[in-house]
Amino acid sequence: MSNVAHSPSLTAADRESTGRPASGEAAVQTRARLGGMLAAADAIDRFIRAIGRVVCWSNLVLVGVIILQVVLRYGFSHGMVVLEELQWHLYALGIMIGLSYAMTEDNHTRVDILHMHFSKQTKAKWEIFGIVVFLIPFLYTVLDQSLPFVYDAWRINEHSDAPTGLPWRWAVKSLIPIAFALLSLSTVSRFLRSVAALRGEE
Repeated sequence: MSNVAHSPSLTAADRESTGRPASGEAAVQTRARLGGMLAAADAIDRFIRAIGRVVCWSNLVLVGVIILQVVLRYGFSHGMVVLEELQWHLYALGIMIGLSYAMTEDNHTRVDILHMHFSKQTKAKWEIFGIVVFLIPFLYTVLDQSLPFVYDAWRINEHSDAPTGLPWRWAVKSLIPIAFALLSLSTVSRFLRSVAALRGEE
């Protein structure tokens, strides 16, 4: 055995010469790495929130379309197919893009009633487990299966089956991969924050 292995304490110079960083230096390096992870998570969150704040205005448009359709149908007996389809297009926009926003704001519904009783580090471990075992495979499956589905809609310029319906059915179908790509980004942010929480940095 070398004297280095038995040395109870080594100076920074000794550790540098043996290739082993001093504990203080290692802590600084670890903190720097975690700081970079949190900075990346913050950037992702800002991006998701910015998109969410813009898309949320579609709900106001949706309310206006619903009111207009109700007035036309029951006030003038003249409902419009284009307005009916526009309703679920706008509804799909808000819901699909809202998935990533809810994840970022931690406002998504949790079915695990035990989560609230866990310690901070246990919550972080549980988050990482759920992301790796359940969420990532789910995201991959949806993205993998939706791309050919959306490609076909673009290829044939898919539109409404109704003669007076909306002409861009391919657009609303495109929300599927877009929404899940954003959800994947918010998942990366959540994963980074959970790793940082394990190290006591979050």
